[in-house]
Amino acid sequence: MTVPLGGIPLADHAAVYAALTDAGFTDVWSAEVNGADAFTPLALAAAWQPSLRLGTAITPVFTRGPGLLAMSAAALADAAPGRFALGLGASSPVVVGDWNAVEFTQPFRRTRDVLRFLRAALRGETVDGAFDTFAVRRFTLERPPAVPPPLLLAALRPGMLRLAAAEADGVILNWLAADDVPRAVAELGERRPQFDVVARIFVCPTEDAGYARKLGRRLITSYLTVPAYAEFHRWLGRDETLAPMWDAWAAGDRRGAAAAVPDEVVDALVLHGPPEQCREQVRRYADAGVDVPVVALLPTPELAAGGAAALSTLIARLGPDAGRAA
Repeated sequence: MTVPLGGIPLADHAAVYAALTDAGFTDVWSAEVNGADAFTPLALAAAWQPSLRLGTAITPVFTRGPGLLAMSAAALADAAPGRFALGLGASSPVVVGDWNAVEFTQPFRRTRDVLRFLRAALRGETVDGAFDTFAVRRFTLERPPAVPPPLLLAALRPGMLRLAAAEADGVILNWLAADDVPRAVAELGERRPQFDVVARIFVCPTEDAGYARKLGRRLITSYLTVPAYAEFHRWLGRDETLAPMWDAWAAGDRRGAAAAVPDEVVDALVLHGPPEQCREQVRRYADAGVDVPVVALLPTPELAAGGAAALSTLIARLGPDAGRAA
């Protein structure tokens, strides 16, 4: 499950993490855009539910200096030894440049360089030298973790997918349909043992298809108009299907862009229906080659009306234990 859940204060997430554990969820993965940072929700989970595996999906490689990123990762790995995975990614020009006042340049090289720096730093080595995109002078972690966390890369297209396969411990996929997974996985080629394929999957568990599709169109036009995601979906073969959306967006017609997204694209990228149906749709990602399917729970009318009780019931119905019981 992606955490934190929307509309629930972090201070109240102890009950959320307990419900997730009871329902059979094994992992919680954080995101970092403009809400909670990537590490705080996981630190709370480490203390409140020591059985959960923790992961960031993703921590941007531009918005923290290399040393600070190493310290944050080392601290969480120290708090949850053997249970934390650090997911890294380039993020986007808006997050990096507009919101964090950092120049978004050479994202592939920056991601590769941060990965290599962290690999050495988290082993307790002294890092002293120049990478292509930054230089570090004699940095050594004061508290290197006893169990260095696996390092995963967010990847969309072949170059980053191949970098993940060559140098990382896993890959993080995002905004793709279950039927798209084999194409992405094929680019990974031969992988090392213990290499994880992680995918974030947007789930709107409601029987109100109109609501789900309206929300899905809004999300799709927000994300898939970003150049990296647009190129990703062109590579996946949606060039003609999504061209009307991209044309309307480029013309400044936001409403027209949303209306141009076909139902079949929304239904493939934003899963909706009763919780049991959503759970089975998530299972299709696992069948297609995803090792760690991560649900990103979207708001629904039922959750808004039912409050905490509705959320607890929903988690139980979505959870792996419900699937095994069925």
